[in-house]
Amino acid sequence: MRLVCQLFARPALLLLCCLLPANMALTHYEYYTDGGIQSGLSDDQPNFTLNGKNISLYSGAIHFFRVHPQYWRDRLRKLRAAGLNTVETYVPWNLHQPEVGLFDFGDGGTEFEEFLDIVRFIQMAKEEDLFVIVRPGPYICAEWEFGGLPSWLLRYPDMKIRTSDVQFVKLVENYYVKLLALLAPLQFTKGGPIIAFQIENEYGNTDNKVDPVDTKYLETIKNIMITNGINELFFTSDTPSNGFTGTIPGVLATANFQDGAKNELTLLKNFQPNKPLMVMEYWSGWFDHWTNQHQTRTVTSFTNALEEIIKLNSSFNLYMFHGGTNWGLLNGANIGKGIDNAGYSPDTTSYDYDAPLSENGDYTEKYHKLKELVSKHSNIKFQQPEEPALVKRVAYPSINVIPHQLSLGDLIAQNDVSPIESPKLMSMENLNINNNSGQSYGYIVYRKTNVTIASNSTLKIEGRICDSIMVLINGELVSPILEESSDLNNFGYWNLKDSTLNLGANEYKSITLDLVVENWGRNNYGLLDQFNQKKGLWQGDVLINNEVLTNFQIIPLQFKKEWVQKLTNWKDAKLKVGPTLYKATLNIDEVKDTYIDTRNWKKGIIIVNGFKLARYARVGPQQCAYLPAPILKKGDNEILIFEHFTPGKVINFATDPVFETL
Repeated sequence: MRLVCQLFARPALLLLCCLLPANMALTHYEYYTDGGIQSGLSDDQPNFTLNGKNISLYSGAIHFFRVHPQYWRDRLRKLRAAGLNTVETYVPWNLHQPEVGLFDFGDGGTEFEEFLDIVRFIQMAKEEDLFVIVRPGPYICAEWEFGGLPSWLLRYPDMKIRTSDVQFVKLVENYYVKLLALLAPLQFTKGGPIIAFQIENEYGNTDNKVDPVDTKYLETIKNIMITNGINELFFTSDTPSNGFTGTIPGVLATANFQDGAKNELTLLKNFQPNKPLMVMEYWSGWFDHWTNQHQTRTVTSFTNALEEIIKLNSSFNLYMFHGGTNWGLLNGANIGKGIDNAGYSPDTTSYDYDAPLSENGDYTEKYHKLKELVSKHSNIKFQQPEEPALVKRVAYPSINVIPHQLSLGDLIAQNDVSPIESPKLMSMENLNINNNSGQSYGYIVYRKTNVTIASNSTLKIEGRICDSIMVLINGELVSPILEESSDLNNFGYWNLKDSTLNLGANEYKSITLDLVVENWGRNNYGLLDQFNQKKGLWQGDVLINNEVLTNFQIIPLQFKKEWVQKLTNWKDAKLKVGPTLYKATLNIDEVKDTYIDTRNWKKGIIIVNGFKLARYARVGPQQCAYLPAPILKKGDNEILIFEHFTPGKVINFATDPVFETL
């Protein structure tokens, strides 16, 4: 027999204890909606109540857009099997509105369409007996490209994002009208699973200690949400030891941190003494930057800090419970102060986060410790599923890279956007393409034809490169190859300002000069001025021997799925040095999860069956790209690798990730 006890928040009611056989334990929804729904999640007292009954929120973050939809249920059930009662997710504006006027919530026809059915994800969470916390932004951070903001916002030269600027607020409102119309019917008080909504995200981190924080903006976002039918509990989240400038009256403040629970929660309690404590982001691990060491956190430190949070009578949300993957070149980055790319540090494709559930969905030691801890501190024993079986993985046999390739020139000749003639350099975002939304991701080529270059000439790029560049003369690479992390301090990368390259002893006449720039991911965190981060060459001029070059052809290489799948005229040729797209075919009889091992390649991107799977860089730390089975199919699978420098001769597969930094 299990003892099920609950102290009701209403004073007239006593301690309720009832004896139920183990196989008759209630679900969360049976218990918290018994007798009908009169109220939602409440913070009007020192402990949370849901529909009048006390509740401790034991939550974990799963971002629906970082998990293949065919694995949503698997990941949600594993969360519930750990004993958690709530799942939290961000909502990425840049995927739901990738172009001005184009919205996709699972039926919009964009490349990410199948990942974007947020309604289905939330409904599925309820089916798995989970409540839902939604953090809709408009800014989400999340180590996601531009913090979830659409890059076309950068086309507004005078607009200040994440402020009460009239232009920005109007664009947010246009998006929220669409999004909140889908979320409003899913609120708990309407019979759905959503119990709380965040207003913006970590807004206190915009505080530069000089200009006042624009709390009017937070009020505006709150009012837009109310106007569009949102009536569940609102909250903000910041690290208490950084202050409470990102809060507004009448809205619950919550805490984000990894260690120092007693100090952080004491500060929070002192700030709002009669409110429940909630750690909205308890950081279970950490994320990786390219060229840094792989980040991990010990099981002991994870468990000890979490138990301290629980003993301080605080609810929590694990950030992350399951990290997932930054598909489609959508990883974010961090940056130093200002907008000139100083201190830039892009994130890897893997968002494993050293979380309790790994990137591929495996249980970790943290998972089992979490489950023990939650069980130990849970007063009520609800129905709980068995742990789902692990998704099997396989290392497919290595495949030879068929010498089917397309050079940079071949790709430009087949490009889906005609070259844009421009007298001056222009950033990706300012190109008049994609319904006047500019270019968001991928590469941009600045081509100058009929150029004469004297022997030992010097190419100079003013300002910083955003983010890396390959220099080609008549299709031949003349800039350095990325071999190790220290190479980021040399020509071709963001660390140098006003960088120069000696073009060699040869003399060239009437040549074509190509400057190929890659966007490695826009900044997702920091002060407001750090978000005006454009990509490409835009901070100054390009010069040869101090003579400014003008009149460029600008060519966006976006590697969109529809374009990739129509590429033709593949050539049989020897493997070459320089930016080249290679094609290989994986023929399989059984479809399973796997990893593509990239250690015999240098730098580039991987596309599988038209889907932009991952970036890779031999410098590490990520050395394998997770490839879930739903992206594959029985029979022939097309694997494309756009290698910047020197290709591998084979494509290898693995069952497990590899982390190594050069």
